[in-house]
Amino acid sequence: MNLVYADRQGNVFDHPDFVGLGRSGDQVTEILEDELIPLPEGATLVSLPDTRAVGMDAETGEMKLVPGDVQAVGALLPQGFTRLLLPGYVKADKTKLLPLFGYTAVVWKDGGFYVAARQSDDPERWNPLNCDRDELELQVERFRKQYPDNRLYGHLSNCALGYECLTASNTFLNRWEGAVPVSFACNAGCFGCISEQPEDSGFPAPQTRMNFKPTVQEIVEVMLQHLKTPDSIISFGQGCEGEPSTQAPSIIEAIRTVRAQTDMGYININTNAGLTDHIRGIVDAGLDLMRVSTISALDDHYNAYYKPRGYTLKNVEKSLRYAADQGVYTSINYLIFPGVTDREEEIEAMIEFARRTDLKLIQLRNLNIDPESYLNLIPKARGEILGMKQMIEIFQEELPDVVLGSYTHVPKPELRRKKVASRSQG
Repeated sequence: MNLVYADRQGNVFDHPDFVGLGRSGDQVTEILEDELIPLPEGATLVSLPDTRAVGMDAETGEMKLVPGDVQAVGALLPQGFTRLLLPGYVKADKTKLLPLFGYTAVVWKDGGFYVAARQSDDPERWNPLNCDRDELELQVERFRKQYPDNRLYGHLSNCALGYECLTASNTFLNRWEGAVPVSFACNAGCFGCISEQPEDSGFPAPQTRMNFKPTVQEIVEVMLQHLKTPDSIISFGQGCEGEPSTQAPSIIEAIRTVRAQTDMGYININTNAGLTDHIRGIVDAGLDLMRVSTISALDDHYNAYYKPRGYTLKNVEKSLRYAADQGVYTSINYLIFPGVTDREEEIEAMIEFARRTDLKLIQLRNLNIDPESYLNLIPKARGEILGMKQMIEIFQEELPDVVLGSYTHVPKPELRRKKVASRSQG
């Protein structure tokens, strides 16, 4: 498996004299054959600025920097794929931060590109190639004319066309999971937040956070427009907003208004679940699905990354447990990172967390971050690092009733019917 590198013009090459390597945390490591899959459709190769590629000399077996003015290369995976290793690299300039992406090790093998990853879900619905740009532009124009005073459609049009957000695009295409952002405020100060960064963070936020509070009418219009098929999902909590539960009164009123008119589809919230009382109100209003963002079930690691304001990981656990007890299909948006998530203590803590909260689904999401900054922020490993592949296998064995995926799932139809019947009786 040949090392892959890029020149300063961004041209990608393979080097037959070097074997490609990966990274687990800050350790450069060999890539095993069973850790490789062909480069998935929709993946992108990118150079890592201000880095040097590290490979293994094919003759001597020695790890070396690739000579010349070249950079390391990584792959950005589409949703539905979980990375197992980072690219093999060292920084040429340690003061420079990598852009906020989830870089995956890539090599050249058998006449094609391969990545250190595994398929964790069916990627079909979230393949960017399935979003027709011309159709999307027509639908955005149609919605803007139909709802000229709804600021949410104005905001989402930029998300769909400017940022190419697939969830926002779905809102205009009336398909699958659509977005209804509601909050400009947040009760966490996440390290590497994609929508809002302190000026001295060194991370340029890749998108702009919404800057207004939508009315209940605006929210209801978006929800009713989208919830027209049995498998439709409308989701509070997007990358362009803060924590949605900070706007609990608006969400609660909107859900009640919508559910008084239709039981079609599913209402979801993507949340940090720290505001337990607010989450309870949202659940009681008729929530169907809840996805909770987390990076760890260990307090010190969780607090270092999320910097929670006025809540703790125990509040998150209480919110999940309450939602599960009320029949909500609960999941976690698990931000994973090779060399960290696969630490022995992290695995043990997450298994117990999943059991205590009656979790239904773990959505494995590749953490988009500058690796060195993240590793310097969090606690050092206390136990053995088992590897991402083995971590996933342990989850499958220890949590047989928990689905491992990459994006939103819905409960079985018979469970959905029970929930609707229960809500109607209430």
